[in-house]
Amino acid sequence: MHDIMPISKTGHEKLKEELVELEAESVVVRQRVKEAREQGDLKENAEYIYGRQNLGFIEGRMGEIRGKLNFSKVVDCTEVSCEKAAFGTVVTLRNLETKGKVVFQLLGPYDADISDDGVSISSPVGEAMLDHVVGETFTATVPRGDIEFEVLEINKSEIS
Repeated sequence: MHDIMPISKTGHEKLKEELVELEAESVVVRQRVKEAREQGDLKENAEYIYGRQNLGFIEGRMGEIRGKLNFSKVVDCTEVSCEKAAFGTVVTLRNLETKGKVVFQLLGPYDADISDDGVSISSPVGEAMLDHVVGETFTATVPRGDIEFEVLEINKSEIS
């Protein structure tokens, strides 16, 4: 059983675009494999062997993307409430040890690469940040130890 994960509109569109590109690429690779197979001896046919491996990778990634699309709920990050840190919000934090400020957009695990400041709600920092309001502090347990943060601001995203 899979949990339904939130995904930004932008992240959802990027996954759909990648799926379309992979589907087109798989057609080309299938044709190459078919042509290589027709050349005879398959044991020493590098193009056939490489083509089959490449096709396996493409089909695996297509399956992964379909799974993400099927088990996600699209959320417009520009429409989220800023009352508390939640999926889609942009949260400004102060590291209470270093006094440095950091800004994170809380995104889902399927939203890779849509935001330079994105952090997954499934990551240690993202999970610890969820549901906190401005002025509250929280501790995130990361591999190098605990980090204590104060929530300074919660804003809407410019990325849908």
